[in-house]
Amino acid sequence: MCRVCGGAVHEFFDFGRQPLSDAFLDPAGVGHEYFFRLAVGICESCTMTQLIDEVARDRMFHEAYPYHSSGSVRMRRHFEETAQLLLDSHLTGPDPFIVEVGCNDGVMLKTIDKAGVRHLGVEPSGGVAQLACEQGVRVRVDFFEESVASAIVAEDGPADVIYAANTMCHIPYIGSVFRGVDALLAPDGVLVFEDPYLGDILRRNTFDQIYDEHFFFFTVRSVRNAASRFGFELVDVERLPVHGGELRYTIARAGRREPSPAVEEVAAEELELGLAAPADFDGFAASVNRIRDDLMGLLRGLRAEGKRVVGYGATAKSATVTNFCGIGPELVSFVCDATPAKNGRLMPGSHIPVRPPEALADPYPDYAVLFAWNHAEEIMAKERAFHEAGGRWILYVPEVHVV
Repeated sequence: MCRVCGGAVHEFFDFGRQPLSDAFLDPAGVGHEYFFRLAVGICESCTMTQLIDEVARDRMFHEAYPYHSSGSVRMRRHFEETAQLLLDSHLTGPDPFIVEVGCNDGVMLKTIDKAGVRHLGVEPSGGVAQLACEQGVRVRVDFFEESVASAIVAEDGPADVIYAANTMCHIPYIGSVFRGVDALLAPDGVLVFEDPYLGDILRRNTFDQIYDEHFFFFTVRSVRNAASRFGFELVDVERLPVHGGELRYTIARAGRREPSPAVEEVAAEELELGLAAPADFDGFAASVNRIRDDLMGLLRGLRAEGKRVVGYGATAKSATVTNFCGIGPELVSFVCDATPAKNGRLMPGSHIPVRPPEALADPYPDYAVLFAWNHAEEIMAKERAFHEAGGRWILYVPEVHVV
């Protein structure tokens, strides 16, 4: 049943048994993992694409949650620019107030704080919330929902902006979120959020964007349908070149703002692409299975030749790839990642060891699978010596290829 409208959901792909994507294991704790069925479908009524099964939120977002938004130079720059955009456009009135849903380590709100603007981050993962506090960001450690929004408005007053990045798609209880936005948002305020775009996932075969934390996969049409159910209107949309392709949605109370032409333009493109009916997804399964077969064929062939292969980027996305394809340490000996909390641990499900980036040169392998393909340019520039030493990168988006 659709978590937005209650309609029937047509399942169009099943990735099988999967672990929590950010549950990196202490080697001593193997054997006690949580698994669930990762399957995705589209609502036949409101067109919202979503996971079939829901993982309890406190299993995914907790004190030890390891993802840091500021881990990439490119993403730090993106959030600094986003903060400045909000300061220049929506936070210009007297004593403006912004609430960020899922502020993580405070990378965006840090710029807001420096500008002297009232703010509050709502972050359920205590570890990263503490990092935000150390940056001077004001944080409430909690999950954003209707009751929390009501408490915030009682203490701080209405928000001119409610912002979220790579967070709204994580929240299955979308009705409570919109009711919370209704309680907290000022009459002429805006909800601005950015998330992976279903159109780009299908166009670029980025199937690894589908994992436990990503419950919804948005389009303009599905977001517009969802917003209208709660008295809101989608008034603008913007393409973002991050994380493999995202859209930034701006939502206001119905009738308060004139919608941008971009909303209808992208909605029309979606009809042409085929993003609104179960039959539109028939080609997705064939593409995913082809990538799996090609990647496994390449890795097995390299192993047979005696080549040494490692991975780069212990991302949440890589859990889907390694577990769906069946990639283990016999094919990829370890994965390099700069996040201290992941080093010395094992990848979820696949149990591939995670080591710091310095391990790449100790000694250089023949090949490296770039799981963090969304940061390819940044990583390849940083690890130029690997390529100069004869190393080759393996990528699987939009198809398996070696560079």
